[in-house]
Amino acid sequence: MKLKLLILVLALQTAWLLGMVATQEYAFAHGRAILLETRPVDPRDMLSGDYLMLRYKISDVPGNLFSPPVKKDLPEGTKIFVALAPGTNQFYAVTRASTNALAPSSDTEVVLSGNSTYAWWNTTNSIHVEYGIERYYVAEGTGNPQGKLTARAIVPASGRAKLQQVFLDGKPYEQAMKDAAP
Repeated sequence: MKLKLLILVLALQTAWLLGMVATQEYAFAHGRAILLETRPVDPRDMLSGDYLMLRYKISDVPGNLFSPPVKKDLPEGTKIFVALAPGTNQFYAVTRASTNALAPSSDTEVVLSGNSTYAWWNTTNSIHVEYGIERYYVAEGTGNPQGKLTARAIVPASGRAKLQQVFLDGKPYEQAMKDAAP
């Protein structure tokens, strides 16, 4: 009896892990790749290891792009849907936003889902949104880059973006850090 229970527990854990991997791979295979511009943020954290804390230009959504327009009174954790379209420079930019689900209005538009958060630096009439792609873990000792960071994310139909690659001055991050090593 104990052996059967052990086998059942191991089978369930294996199925759960394989399900998570399959879900991630499906998102990468069927989602749309978009390029995002970042803003600099200090990435150091002694307890989490080396990672880049990415803050995107699309993270601060102007209140007038919401339908209906909002002020800075959305509670933290409110589900936000943001429609993005390619701008003049290949990077995606916010075209509209809502607290209700959105559908893409064109073939080039994608919809990301995120949550509103408090941003102490926010002095404009905008809502700060986190999409779940704000951390990118890197090799030890490479978490303080000098240059322009950009990111490529995959957006599946669910709207939950997955970070695929980070670039430093147009090169993949890992390659740029190897080239910069003495």
